[in-house]
Amino acid sequence: MLLGTALWGVASIVMVLVNQFTSADVTAAVWTCLAGTGLGLLGYGVLRWQRAASRSGSRSAQTGL
Repeated sequence: MLLGTALWGVASIVMVLVNQFTSADVTAAVWTCLAGTGLGLLGYGVLRWQRAASRSGSRSAQTGL
């Protein structure tokens, strides 16, 4: 999960640089990469939250994380 999020982050940086230094309009790709990075970070946060809840013995936490 972290690898995929990191790849989205790298792709975001590359797309911003391509957008800045060329005449190509890759604005949609920039926003797509930023959304992928943000969703990956959000998903990782939820995963950590559920893992912490599972370790603390919460009955509503997911199991098998």
